[in-house]
Amino acid sequence: MDKNSVRKETLEKRKSMPLDEVSLKSDKVTDYLVSTDAYKNANTIMAYIDFRNEVKTENLIKRAVKDGKKIVIPISVVETRQLILSELIDYDNELESGAYGILEPKKEFIRETDPKLVDLVLIPGVAFDKKGFRIGYGAGYYDRFLERVRPDVSKIALSFDLQMVDHAYPDSHDVPVDIVITENEIINCER
Repeated sequence: MDKNSVRKETLEKRKSMPLDEVSLKSDKVTDYLVSTDAYKNANTIMAYIDFRNEVKTENLIKRAVKDGKKIVIPISVVETRQLILSELIDYDNELESGAYGILEPKKEFIRETDPKLVDLVLIPGVAFDKKGFRIGYGAGYYDRFLERVRPDVSKIALSFDLQMVDHAYPDSHDVPVDIVITENEIINCER
């Protein structure tokens, strides 16, 4: 198997999950996440907005805002394949469909935030291994972004158990995560 085969197979498995199962398992992932020191100690959290049966983040984002956390979300700049961060205050009223059909802030709600202010980055992906390496969608947005955060930032991948693979075929530029959280466990990645 190679990276593209793993990506394709894992996306098919994830796509076939019923929505109620996605929601239930996402809630379990959220419960695990909020129990971590990385979450408890973070003031500013970068969270992705889920799409295509990724671990759902709406409830997590709303909970974090209630917990007094500052939430920033990525805006994809397609031309440069970069991510810009924007603070999100009101999930229900500030978002609209953006690049790739992913929800992003409406123009009037863009509050650009310096990546160096982020304490915890929540990372989506297609597949993950126990060393913290990920297979993304192939555009490299997160790998480029992670070069711009502080080296001590906590990096946590949110994943369903079915996305865990034996080997994620990392490239030399890939930045591993510290923790992978599934609906079944918190995996501290050993390297």
